[in-house]
Amino acid sequence: MRLCCSLRSVIRLGESASLHRRRWKGLAKEVFRGVMSGPAASSSGKDCVELFGKLHPRDDYTNITPKILSNVGRNLHNQKHHPLWLIKERIKDHFYKQYMGRHGNPLFSVYDNLCPVVTVEQNFDSLLIPPDHASRKKGDNYYLNRGHMLRAHTSAHQRDLMRSGLDAFLVAGDVYRRDEIDASHYPIFHQMEGVRLFSNHELFASVVDGEHLHLFEKGPRTLEKQDTHTLEAVKLVEFNLKETLRKLITHLFGEDLEIRWVECYFPFTHPSFEMEIRFQGDWLEVLGCGVMEQQLVNSAGAQDKIGWAFGLGLERLAMVLYKIPDIRLFWSEDERFLKQFCVSHINQNITFQPLSKYPPLINDISFWLPSEGYAENDFYDLVRNVGGDLVEKVSLVDRFTHPNVLTGIQQQVHVYIHHLPCPSNRVTRAELQAELK
Repeated sequence: MRLCCSLRSVIRLGESASLHRRRWKGLAKEVFRGVMSGPAASSSGKDCVELFGKLHPRDDYTNITPKILSNVGRNLHNQKHHPLWLIKERIKDHFYKQYMGRHGNPLFSVYDNLCPVVTVEQNFDSLLIPPDHASRKKGDNYYLNRGHMLRAHTSAHQRDLMRSGLDAFLVAGDVYRRDEIDASHYPIFHQMEGVRLFSNHELFASVVDGEHLHLFEKGPRTLEKQDTHTLEAVKLVEFNLKETLRKLITHLFGEDLEIRWVECYFPFTHPSFEMEIRFQGDWLEVLGCGVMEQQLVNSAGAQDKIGWAFGLGLERLAMVLYKIPDIRLFWSEDERFLKQFCVSHINQNITFQPLSKYPPLINDISFWLPSEGYAENDFYDLVRNVGGDLVEKVSLVDRFTHPNVLTGIQQQVHVYIHHLPCPSNRVTRAELQAELK
């Protein structure tokens, strides 16, 4: 099966045109070599993967790439004045001020430096994700081996934090998922997780005759509730959850924001919801949430409590709030980008100013694919591993099956590459125009 691929690239400001041509030829060769030899070509030949001073033996599940390894531990959400740090701090500040404990201290604890290496059990089993669930696929995750992986969501820490005795907490961190290549997707992004548990007294304290109400019962599971929860308890938890998130989002985007709730499915909550906001004339999904599955809460030793959980993407909020058009920009070390977010107050209004006015350069490559063992995310990782953050988008444009091949699917692929500008500018206009031809 032959794939016709077009790669769109832009000369890095600070590189000569000839260096760009050599870089492009190297990319084409590496992509061809990687596709023909499979995903293992993007990994080193060492027997172990070393992360945070610990060795993880490789096995048939190991698929983490050098590109991903190079970014593990950068913790953009903890770099002062980074846009992701600003969003995290604004959310944290809101929860600290809005929700106080009985002694005047903040109700929610915040954890933003937990290790991203987790066990497969923590990432999936602890959250009641079935063994055959699509989210476990090797093609969608970064596995160190069959037992350990880079977390796919901050929810991987939920059970452990509840086991430690916490009833209200926020978790912020980097998460890892193999994904397509375009301006809104990146294999590393950042989430913020929130959990709150309620005892019988805490939930019903403000309800008239609340002492006669209960959290639990033995009943049927319906669209509105789990079999162990009373309808009264679920409705109060749901109301508290939605009000908490409404106040958070209007704090970030303003009181005039239009919000709607969409029912959905998550393995670890029921009922479950997604919040959508009206943005530039369209509905935009910004977070998922729901009433926690009681089995999960029970496994953490909190059998006498009921709770809610939510998770949101920091990049999604920052791109909307600061009008950042490309998710790769969050990884830029260009001072022209970073200095735009050096503000005196975390709530200060910021509108991102574009950095580069140069158009993209278009290049084409074509190659054969193996008949078995190929997944699209393998190709995306190969391109990212070789081309780095030059790559802007990969999409399908052409499929071709050789007439002498009995099996196979006619396929079309399109790949675009676009640079993130560097601080220096040593490319002349003549070089750029010549390269565009």
